[in-house]
Amino acid sequence: MADEIDRDGLRMVEALLFASAEPLARDDIAARLPQGMDVDGLLSELKRHYAMRGVNLVRVAGKWAFRTAEDLAYLLQREAVEQRKLSRAALETLAIIAYHQPVTRAEVEEIRGVSTNKGTLDVLMETGWIRMRGRRRTPGRPVTYGTTDSFLDHFGLEVIGDLPGLEELKGAGLLDSAIPASFHVPMPDDSDTLAADEDPLETGELFDFEELEEEEPQQ
Repeated sequence: MADEIDRDGLRMVEALLFASAEPLARDDIAARLPQGMDVDGLLSELKRHYAMRGVNLVRVAGKWAFRTAEDLAYLLQREAVEQRKLSRAALETLAIIAYHQPVTRAEVEEIRGVSTNKGTLDVLMETGWIRMRGRRRTPGRPVTYGTTDSFLDHFGLEVIGDLPGLEELKGAGLLDSAIPASFHVPMPDDSDTLAADEDPLETGELFDFEELEEEEPQQ
């Protein structure tokens, strides 16, 4: 009888995940299941069941979703439509925000060594990969930026800490092996909790990006 209950539970969880357009948190799944079900056990069993199949059950941004098996991704490449290819400036800006968040536009420019076009931030906002977090407690009260769950989902990361570290970046050829010994990759943190030097955004600011993004003084 217990086995039947487990099978029923697996079918319920499977149905919820397949029907959802977005990844589901463990608590969201539990809220829809009969009380007393072992949600963690069901998710683990379902993950094992799909491990060698064409789709896998994975955790992205701390939530659960079905994704095409990595070794079969090439089969779908022709079906994927790339609406916009990010420029090098946008990719650099995204990487800086991911690793240094919360970070302001002026701080991004200081790290990159060049000015950042406002349109670059607009594009990243439109993709849903970055968000406005708050305002820095400095003159001009510049906006601070951070990454979103959509960023984690797109790049297949369970948490922001899964971003590659120094040795991984060097191994992938993305960093010069002769970089200074003092160089370090910051530990990324995308917590919703505002930093000590951040103030919350005012009501309505999230809905008016054009007014928010004021020119910040160059460093």
